[in-house]
Amino acid sequence: MAVQTITATTSTNITGATHNSTLSIMPPELEQTLALLSSHRSVLGYLLLSRGDHGEQGKKYASVIGKMVESVQAGLEEVSGSENDGDQIRFMRIRTKRHEIMISPDERYLLAVLHDPAS
Repeated sequence: MAVQTITATTSTNITGATHNSTLSIMPPELEQTLALLSSHRSVLGYLLLSRGDHGEQGKKYASVIGKMVESVQAGLEEVSGSENDGDQIRFMRIRTKRHEIMISPDERYLLAVLHDPAS
């Protein structure tokens, strides 16, 4: 799954500064879901990627997240071989000592959430 040109919607409070950049057309259901998601105290931020134009910072995050998804997908295909039958990643959860990153790739969007599991 290659992440193509994207528009980034972010809401982060990782370094104490909050940055909000929104998609030009966002369905109300998606907007409501993101508001609910960002209201959780353990959520440090999220990145919603969709196809379109974006700035340099969005390219950086999209590239890193895209590489993670592609790497795991390639590993899945290598292990499964012909048994894979087009199986694709639906959800990934990566935990480090300090954070947890949850990634949900979709045909239209790629959602990455940064979470503090200690909260």
